[in-house]
Order: sequence, then structure tokens, then C-alpha cells
Amino acid sequence: MSIELESIKMRVVARRELTPHICEFTLSPVEGIELPAFEPGSHITVETPSGAMRRYSLVNDGHSPEEYVIAVKREPESRGGSSSMHESALEGTELSIQPPENTFALKNASKYLLIAGGIGVTPIYAMANHLTMEGKPFKIIYCTRTAEDTAYMAEMKEAFGSNVTFHHDNGDLEQVYDFWDHFEEPSQIHVYCCGPSLLMEEIKAISGHWPEGRVHFEDFKAVEAVREDDKAFVVTLLNTGETIQVPADRSVLEALRDSGIKTVSSCESGTCGTCRCKLIEGDVDHRDMVLMDEEKDSQIMICVSRAREGNLVIEL
Repeated sequence: MSIELESIKMRVVARRELTPHICEFTLSPVEGIELPAFEPGSHITVETPSGAMRRYSLVNDGHSPEEYVIAVKREPESRGGSSSMHESALEGTELSIQPPENTFALKNASKYLLIAGGIGVTPIYAMANHLTMEGKPFKIIYCTRTAEDTAYMAEMKEAFGSNVTFHHDNGDLEQVYDFWDHFEEPSQIHVYCCGPSLLMEEIKAISGHWPEGRVHFEDFKAVEAVREDDKAFVVTLLNTGETIQVPADRSVLEALRDSGIKTVSSCESGTCGTCRCKLIEGDVDHRDMVLMDEEKDSQIMICVSRAREGNLVIEL
């Protein structure tokens, strides 16, 4: 298994309800260390109270930060991460995080169009604050179901004025925002988009004729760990001989964690390689985005991959 990544122990020093389903958390270092700086668009990986590792975009200014601020939406079908943050990450709670990473960095451009959908506003808000300080021109389009569901709405109105457009579709597909006018003619503008998969798919579809590298996306849900037609199976650990039941609606990693077996993980979406384990026996449905074809007979990413047929034997 991969070596455990460096971690920082943080404490929840404040939490604020932004909407009925979104909570903001302010995290400060337990040991009073100097926190790593970060650029807008960065995220941290948090070990949530449930043990699940989740990535959350940083909202605050990353220049000489004394704290990290994230906002977490409680997902209706939470697999333990967001629900445990809302229920158990109270003021005073200590959480382990990994240092900031940035896969959604702002590039130098003459103008910017920032598109946010729902909780996808977190990196967009940070980018807009940064661009304001830099004196660079930008526009924001921020789409949500209702005004009540719109995190940071008052703050963004005050900070960005006419540069931000709020659009509420009330859950009606007939009322979704029409982005075509912004993409009909390719321009020198750089576009940054973060939000639900339907929003990102739409922007990808209507920007297909734009030059490569002009439209940027942030998506933490790269791989489905569990699908509707998945079946239960058994994993045997070569190290100990233990057998673990993996339900149809849980990943191997989650089943191990549920059984009290400590594992190393990071993205939990099949994109980083931290949870790589040795595959001893079994037919695997490989769902990760890391392994090369020649590695798939001997390795498995237990955060997303599972048995295709029969059971598995792995070595932690």
C-alpha cells in the first residue's frame, strides 16, 4: 500500500450555517504551526469524523493564512463524509487534513468568466476575491435552485456588485440558465466552472468549439465507487486471513473501515493512487483512473474498484 501522506492536525474553531444544507467550517492548526500558503482554486483533503477522506475547496485568502475555511454541503445520499461533518465536526473537534493542492489554478488572462453551481461556488468565490485584489476584470454566473440555497449570496452581492449574476431555476429544467450567448463566439476569455455534473456537462458541450485550454473545470466526483447493479462479495486479507463482507452499496475501502481496519486513502475517487493494494486473486472491475493496463492483474484501488465476479484476495 502507498505511504501515508503528510497530514496536519486542525481544530474546528468556528462553524456557520450558510444555507439549510451548507455549513462553513473554520479550521485552525492545533499546534500553532505556520500553515502552507495556497492559490485560489486550491483544496484540502479532510479526514472527516466518519474516517472518510473528502476534498473541499478553500474559500479564504491563501496568502500567509492563519486558518483554512471550507464549506460543506450535506449530500442527500451521503456515504458518511458530508453527513459526519455536519453532525460531528462541532467547535473544538480535531480533524486531520492534508496540505493544500491545486488542480484548478487560475491562469493569466485578460478577462475571466466564473461559473458556479450550488456548492461549486467555493473555489469560484475565492477566485473572484483574488481577481478583485488583482484588479482584473471578471464576471460570475452563479446558479442555484432558490435564493435560500445560495451560499455567500449577501457577501458576493456586496463584494462584486454587478459583476455577479444570480440565477435560480426552482428545480425546473425549463428555467435553467441559458449559457449559449457566452459561448457562441470563442474569445480570449478564460472560463472556470465548478458545480453539479449536469452543469459541467452542459458547459463542456457548448464550449467544444473553443480553443483547448480556455475552459477549465473542477470536479471531485471523477468515479462512481458504487453503482446500481453492483453485487455484494467477500474480500480476504492475505496478511491476516480475515474475510470482510463488502455490501453492494459499499466500497472495499468503506467495508474495511466499517470493520475497524485502518487503511490509507486520500481522494477516495480513484484518481490519486494512495489506496493502491496488491491483488492476489480475483476478477476485478477496475474503476480507477490511475493504473496502467499492465498493472491491473496485480494491483487494485480499493476506494472504487471491486469484484466483477466472485470474491477477491488482496494484500494491504
